[in-house]
Amino acid sequence: MMDINRREWMLETGAIATAGAAFSQPKPATGWFDRPMRWAQLAFVEDDPGRYNPGFWLDYFKRIHADAACLSAGGCVAFYPTKIPLHYRSKFLGNSDPFGEMLAGCRKLGMHVIARVDPHAAQQNVYDAHPDWIAVEANGKPRRHWALETSWVTCGLGPYNFEFMTGVIREIMSMYKVDGIFANRWSGSGMCYCEHCRKNFKAFSGLDLPGASGATEEARRQHSKWRNARLFELYKLWDAEVKKLNPDATYFPNGGIEAIGASDLVPILIADRQARSAYTLPWANGRFAKEARASFGSKPIVGIFSVGLEAPYRWKDSVQNPNETLIWAVDAIAQGFRPWFTKFNAKPLDNRWFKPVEDLYVWHWKNEKYMRNERPLARVAVVYPQENARAAGDHALGFYHALVEARIPFEMVNAGQFDQAHLAPFKVLVLPNITVLSDAQCAQLKSFVEKGGGLVATHETSLYDAQGGRRSDFGLAGLFGASFAGNVIERQQNAYLNLEDRAHPLLDGLADAGRMIHGVKRVEIRTAPGLRAPLMTVPTYPDLPMEDVYQRETKTDIPGVMVRSAGAGRVVYFPWDIDRTFWEVMSQDHGIVLANAVRWAANEEQPLRVQGPGVIDVALWKQQSSVTAFLVNFSNPMMMKGPFREILPVGPQKVRVRLPDGAKARDVKFLVSGAKAAWRQSGAWIETTTPPIAMHEVVAIDL
Repeated sequence: MMDINRREWMLETGAIATAGAAFSQPKPATGWFDRPMRWAQLAFVEDDPGRYNPGFWLDYFKRIHADAACLSAGGCVAFYPTKIPLHYRSKFLGNSDPFGEMLAGCRKLGMHVIARVDPHAAQQNVYDAHPDWIAVEANGKPRRHWALETSWVTCGLGPYNFEFMTGVIREIMSMYKVDGIFANRWSGSGMCYCEHCRKNFKAFSGLDLPGASGATEEARRQHSKWRNARLFELYKLWDAEVKKLNPDATYFPNGGIEAIGASDLVPILIADRQARSAYTLPWANGRFAKEARASFGSKPIVGIFSVGLEAPYRWKDSVQNPNETLIWAVDAIAQGFRPWFTKFNAKPLDNRWFKPVEDLYVWHWKNEKYMRNERPLARVAVVYPQENARAAGDHALGFYHALVEARIPFEMVNAGQFDQAHLAPFKVLVLPNITVLSDAQCAQLKSFVEKGGGLVATHETSLYDAQGGRRSDFGLAGLFGASFAGNVIERQQNAYLNLEDRAHPLLDGLADAGRMIHGVKRVEIRTAPGLRAPLMTVPTYPDLPMEDVYQRETKTDIPGVMVRSAGAGRVVYFPWDIDRTFWEVMSQDHGIVLANAVRWAANEEQPLRVQGPGVIDVALWKQQSSVTAFLVNFSNPMMMKGPFREILPVGPQKVRVRLPDGAKARDVKFLVSGAKAAWRQSGAWIETTTPPIAMHEVVAIDL
């Protein structure tokens, strides 16, 4: 689940928008949706009825001040006394109603409750009665469930969801009047070749379904459009059925919202990014929060985290190191998620997670007013693409990590949202190899820079048009001050950059360096004759035999960076993969230069400055009557390969915060340590020094 590959991540979460999708600023949430701040999910397994202790869980929900819950109700297995034919009841259910029992207890605690359904699998009785409801492989065989051979995988786009599950949702709403329905795995389990998919796709496109091999690009494109349209139809159907029986409720799809164009309709996003594994960095959940907020704006966004391990081996009853669980949750909170823990199996098998999660939730409750964010105060935004996410993948990860190391607060902006409303908060836009940009997008970026904005771009940014065709020149050539020379070098070996102007702010921190390593890939460019840049390219020369490892050309005329003013703004363009190479080899020089490029392009001091040892992820927020600076300590030998074993505190951090709109501070607090803060205000700036930071600290400035 947690592969860091960008494309897989975005496909999994539904974060890729369809080509040409229209984006609008989402409307603020109304109704009950903005009230809950701490969510709990109890996912029943079939043998829970009669074997779990509801009082235990209700007491825990009360102790942690959970104000909303997601409880398993039906779909694969019914945990209530359903009367719908073919809706499989837990064989342990008897005369009990575990869903209704937990629902009643949560309501006594004043909690909002949504019912979880899972429509992705069905029992043998469903197959026997309606084999056409089952997903079909390309070879024409019905699809057995990959993990449980006695069950079948359902088609997410056919009658099973549109008819049968609609009836299940209607029954749950009529019996319990819950605050919403949450559907897990609602959008299908890959390509389906059942009779309904074949017929409906043919009617939509006039084409046959794309096969396992040999499919045309047009068939794939049309299938993506049809699938999204079909899912949007399903979303609207289920949401309408929910609202018929409770106008204040809604349907919550687990993933896929942005892809189907429903982000403006959903009052709250529930984002399922449960834990990290393998080489996922601990900031990945915070990054996901930023991407979600880029499309959902100020609506409440809830981040699901698991107390168990995440790995392809699916140890669903596991409990991971509490420090690992908490660092994942804490960074998500810092970047704007509201916490939602999830636990499979209501019979506790390993109790190690209860106390750490309780401590986090109680702390969150005590400081709730500082968690109700109105808007981020970052002035830098990293662009992520609507399309061609693979091209940006490692470039985006490298730039993200460089900004984390530099402690520069930043947000994310979708490449389809370059309008004034979305760009107004920002002074700098970062384009990490955003290869595909339309003419209209390029015009918006030019306007942003001409009006005083900063731009930092890498490699093939804007070299391809909206249809994916390579342009004869960069769409942003005028801003770059460079033109495409017609060739992209795909592999440089043993290439370097001479530091020619060490006084330039781009090279701050590298005063003693004579050269730095180049990247792996380079776009050949044409520039004004005689142009000298702070970095000048030293082309590849032999790396073996050792006697021949010497530079043939002592001086070159190939700029390694374009640094220039444009209109009232500033532009930095690296015609090579500095960000991708940084992600691959982690050369500190590259990270320093990337951060310096952002600072120079901003032409203003960042609104948050944190100085001290360690790797600290930062965020800066405005609440109704406060400003908060979040500092999350990633300084750990397990940072690059989880999980965290222990938390290693880092020394005091000097913090400098710019208050917005001429605000005055009346007090400064440290919300985690509780230590008394010594602080001073000078003009718009607050300065203080934190105590040593263990996992995290929050500097809260009361206005």
